[in-house]
Amino acid sequence: AELAAREQMELESRQQISELAPLRTEFIEVKYASAAEIFGLFQSAGESGGEGVVSTRGSVIVDERTNAIIITETIERINKFREVLDRLDVPVRQVLIEARIVTATSSFGESLGVRWGTLGYGSYDDGNINTQFGGSLTTVGEIRESLTAGGGLAYSQEDNLIVDLPAPGNASSFAFGIIGEDYLLDMELSALETEGRGEVIARPKVITSDKQEATIESGDQIPYQEASSSGATATQFIDAVLGLTVTPRITPDDRIIMDLEVSQDSIGAVFAGIPSIKTNRIKTQVLVNNGETIVLGGVFQTVVSESVEKTPILGDLPWLGSLFRNKTKQDDKQELLIFITPRLIRDSLTSR
Repeated sequence: AELAAREQMELESRQQISELAPLRTEFIEVKYASAAEIFGLFQSAGESGGEGVVSTRGSVIVDERTNAIIITETIERINKFREVLDRLDVPVRQVLIEARIVTATSSFGESLGVRWGTLGYGSYDDGNINTQFGGSLTTVGEIRESLTAGGGLAYSQEDNLIVDLPAPGNASSFAFGIIGEDYLLDMELSALETEGRGEVIARPKVITSDKQEATIESGDQIPYQEASSSGATATQFIDAVLGLTVTPRITPDDRIIMDLEVSQDSIGAVFAGIPSIKTNRIKTQVLVNNGETIVLGGVFQTVVSESVEKTPILGDLPWLGSLFRNKTKQDDKQELLIFITPRLIRDSLTSR
């Protein structure tokens, strides 16, 4: 009881000193935080039963224009306020976040084709009427065109082929011809092999503060016409963008927790006048060391196709069937990888 009475007397003594202490007005500038938010924190502490910023004798004014607090209080309370403010009014740490979207493609195709034709010639017994059959390439060129039939009538033969199944595009070819007394045979073998490789790297970057969401987008708005029920048409737009949305949280040991979404859109096929959008998107949360690069995910796609053009029945013959068909094989591969690298920005760089 005696100890409790002594503590009560000390408390009353401090209150009397505080009530009699002179008041002082100070202008306190808040550098990094919001002055209104700082004052709100102190007010909440007082309303919840803690020690507030000001006593019944003092006053506080928040000047939002200069982001400052004007406080009128005893020197003891002002010093306590400054001590807490120094802990709260610190620069917000920032993070540079870089994403890399790597799309690697490779393709390989091969095609083998053939073109050939024959030309036969002769005459009736009177030697005045000539006959021709089959078709021919231009392999033998001027030799074939200068042929003169038995009746003395010269002729030329166009490209009327029996089999015309060449390799597509600028294929390499090997041609030869055989000329007999009453026939001509032309043949051309063509082959094409294509190989291609490509790599596309997109690198969106964004700087944001700790616990603040940031978004960066770059792309196109694709217009298309849309008809309404009344028959009128209006122009609508579809977005095809490369985007990065991220919210970082810096841990006490300088690691970064990131809630992020990375997307890469591209224009696809058009259906009924409306373009489609090919979308690659990933949404996840990761914990990464400062400056470390990690792979968020990836997609590997491969397409193998084989097509055969042939003359019915003849193209299925063993050995000889190759003279009546064209064969094409295509092998396409695509790989998508998404990397992310966060880097903490030092305060010295931020203040420059």
